[in-house]
Amino acid sequence: MNHTELQAENLYSQLETELTSALADMPKLAIVGIYSGGAWLAERLAKKLAISDVGFVDASFYRDDFAKRGLKEEVKPSQIPFEVEGANILLVDDVLYTGRTTRAAINTLFDYGRPAKIMLAALVDRGGRELPISADFVSQTIALPNEQMLVLQKADDGRLSLTIDHA
Repeated sequence: MNHTELQAENLYSQLETELTSALADMPKLAIVGIYSGGAWLAERLAKKLAISDVGFVDASFYRDDFAKRGLKEEVKPSQIPFEVEGANILLVDDVLYTGRTTRAAINTLFDYGRPAKIMLAALVDRGGRELPISADFVSQTIALPNEQMLVLQKADDGRLSLTIDHA
């Protein structure tokens, strides 16, 4: 498998800077990461932005292509330990592609209540949307062919790496 590495830490820093400014005075702010890459980003962002209401979702069961894709081995239970009703939620994912994972994550959140607002942050938008979903905050937009994919990894020291993998 060939791959090209992108500067994930630089992309993260850009996203963090943008969010710090944009969300500074937002009331009742919570952050929810989509497993797994979005969860890693959400943990770091919550710490940096001093957000105590942090949750995680695995939207696998809510995807409209679940029957075709099947269940991933590493499905994790969603954890939303705060009141979703009326909260301003920053939903975080590593890569925005078709929009299906985002839609599924939003459906998961609505099982917990009706937020006042949901904003989407993504490290990278790779285009290829199949649903009318866009990120409110994104570090970089990269056009990739369908046979390539972006993979975010987290090292033992917490540093992130992002690779473009070719099948």
